[in-house]
Amino acid sequence: MAFSIALAGKGGTGKTTLAGLLVKYLIKHSKTPVLAVDADSNSNLNEVLGVAVCGTLGSAREDMKKGNVPSGMTKDVFMSMKLEQSVVESESFDLVVMGRPEGSGCYCAANSLLTGFLEKLVDNYPYIVMDNEAGMEHVSRLTTKNVNVLLLVSDPSRRGLQAALRIDELARELNIGVGKSYLVINQVKEPPSAGLLKMIADAGVELAGTVPADETVYDFDYRGRPTSQMPETCPSVQAAFAIFDRIVS
Repeated sequence: MAFSIALAGKGGTGKTTLAGLLVKYLIKHSKTPVLAVDADSNSNLNEVLGVAVCGTLGSAREDMKKGNVPSGMTKDVFMSMKLEQSVVESESFDLVVMGRPEGSGCYCAANSLLTGFLEKLVDNYPYIVMDNEAGMEHVSRLTTKNVNVLLLVSDPSRRGLQAALRIDELARELNIGVGKSYLVINQVKEPPSAGLLKMIADAGVELAGTVPADETVYDFDYRGRPTSQMPETCPSVQAAFAIFDRIVS
């Protein structure tokens, strides 16, 4: 049975960067192979991991809708083939990207495709890291369900913390099978205030730790370099790894 970790929180809190560092951590500790899942319609986990994406689950569905199914092949067989082809294979991890439909439209179908496809893949990987889109819809759509750890990522702001705690509250209300929720406060420049710590305590969520603001993250991002390749001497990487030591079995 795979040990799965899903990351959630408000946009701009650094979920994707932490997801990439988590993959890096798992590989370092020989917890492989890892299945990395980009469940964000605005996909960029591949850039953090330094791999190219040739296709997404959303683009596979668009191909089928446009009638690009070869003669003599059923839609089910075509979709199965396209989904298998969408898996980006690397030495120690594979990546699946949900993607989105073309133009306007609901992402529910792409979410359903992802959920169904993951059910077929989970037995092939001992560890799964899922980077979710910002907000709460992935929880209400049940994209994030039956996970061992829900890693709630916030920045030091009150608004970011409120968003993270609301996601945890919704996950509890929907009873989606989260084993344990942890909070990470990212991009910190000073210790959390007493007010923020009280909010966390009142919500009943365990604070796994904080990750400092680190110029290396911004430098790698600005230069288009995969942040998962940052040196382990970086303060942000060291802090993230210390957190992962606590939450990864």
